[in-house]
Amino acid sequence: MAGVFVLDRGSILERLGGDEEIYAMMVDMYLQDVENNCTAIAAAFAQGDAAALRREAHTIKGLLATFSDDGGAADAAAVEHQARLGEIEGLGVAVGGLQQRLREVASVLKAG
Repeated sequence: MAGVFVLDRGSILERLGGDEEIYAMMVDMYLQDVENNCTAIAAAFAQGDAAALRREAHTIKGLLATFSDDGGAADAAAVEHQARLGEIEGLGVAVGGLQQRLREVASVLKAG
């Protein structure tokens, strides 16, 4: 499980060429979609749909990587890998952890 998320705004802006407008747009999109992402991964797991779980974990991996959350992205990659193998039994804690991480990142992004 990933450690506490710390926003490295400078690093993200550097990757974006210093474009504050794009950064603000990315944050807004993340905040608008976070609950949908949480619901989608939980539903895929609850339905036992390995393909949907893999897709949702892949999406979450990209979202977290966008905000330089390497630990969270690694956790999502692990879920994605297990789902790709069709081994989703027992991933409930990991799925819950990803939901928690998405919300944690959202809280940090809202704060600044």
